[in-house]
Amino acid sequence: MSDEVEYRCFIGGLSWSTDDRALKDAFSKFGRLLDAKVVVDKESDRSRGFGFVTFEDKHAMEDAIEAMNGVDLDGRNITEEEASDDG
Repeated sequence: MSDEVEYRCFIGGLSWSTDDRALKDAFSKFGRLLDAKVVVDKESDRSRGFGFVTFEDKHAMEDAIEAMNGVDLDGRNITEEEASDDG
């Protein structure tokens, strides 16, 4: 098991048109991203309306949560919070 800490945010309320690139573009201004993924339905290959952004740095994640929660992204007001590792 890796001892590397990840700083991951849950992003909800995404537009159906928001893709991984748009998510990355919107959040990369806060710091270095390790990953930006919109979760898609396996059968329809359409967005499920949420995703995750993983930052290299905790401070960047906290800044992004503070700045982006409730902001309009692709016509939808997104919600953002620190992702939980609880099952």
